[in-house]
Amino acid sequence: MDDPFPDMSLDDLVRRVRACTLCESVLPLGPRPVVQLSESSRILVVGQAPGRRVHETGVPFNDPSGDRLRQWMGVTREVFYDERKLAILPMGFCYPGKGTSGDLPPRPECAPAWRQRLLDWLPNIGLTLVIGQYAQAWHLPDSQSSVTENVRNWQRYWPDRVPMPHPSPRNNLWLRRNPWFESEVIPEVQRRVADLLAESTP
Repeated sequence: MDDPFPDMSLDDLVRRVRACTLCESVLPLGPRPVVQLSESSRILVVGQAPGRRVHETGVPFNDPSGDRLRQWMGVTREVFYDERKLAILPMGFCYPGKGTSGDLPPRPECAPAWRQRLLDWLPNIGLTLVIGQYAQAWHLPDSQSSVTENVRNWQRYWPDRVPMPHPSPRNNLWLRRNPWFESEVIPEVQRRVADLLAESTP
């Protein structure tokens, strides 16, 4: 689909995204799109959708999942929230509400409306962390049907993308059953993140 605003600046586009009300009628707490990006961003974090705490604060990954993700990446909060270094674009930008077992999936209207337009403004991304099944379905079009298989085959996408499980405490059992992820994949992720951040330092 052609972009109806081909001459729009990134700042204008982000303002439009943050003012989006496309899904307002089905969002239990109303719209509050949460994104972070800059043309200079070197690393892209792609999650599912903001949780309730993120909705309340407007700060992405401002929860225990974010604490674990920053640990996996080997970065501080200061670095993580520096948009010049790190972009954060979940598959759904607003909190979708609670389901029977955790949060509902990202709203399907969000990605077609905004995603490619925003990605086009990120020419310097050297690594994309692709977290969870919805992110992997979009960013790894040749991926397997399960998150576990995608993560197990992480080297297929390396070094520009890496499929990851969600860092939520709900995945503690998965991490115990798959210790190879933290022993084999995480050290490589940390090295790659450190290299990209070093390149971005003036």
